[in-house]
Amino acid sequence: MFGLFKSVPSISTKELESLLSTQKITLLDVRSPGEYRGGHIQKANNVPLNKITTYKGKNTEPVYVICQSGMRSKNAAKQLKKMGYNVINVRGGMSQWTGKTRGGK
Repeated sequence: MFGLFKSVPSISTKELESLLSTQKITLLDVRSPGEYRGGHIQKANNVPLNKITTYKGKNTEPVYVICQSGMRSKNAAKQLKKMGYNVINVRGGMSQWTGKTRGGK
């Protein structure tokens, strides 16, 4: 029974910000391409939630997942975990992010 509900670890946007400043990490933004263009974290790759199962990255290092509020990224993290990735969800998503963003008009 417990195997079904392995929880995905998560970090805050502040923790993410300090990670980004100290090391190279894999960060996936699972929002729509339009939302991503509206403003995203510089090192984030856009892999919309509906395409997350096509993601092909190294599964030797952690994959951080972010969306707007944390719901889609949690869903994406569960799918990536099933695919064998070591996934960390970013709680609060872009709505909590206070660091620099790129994109937008």
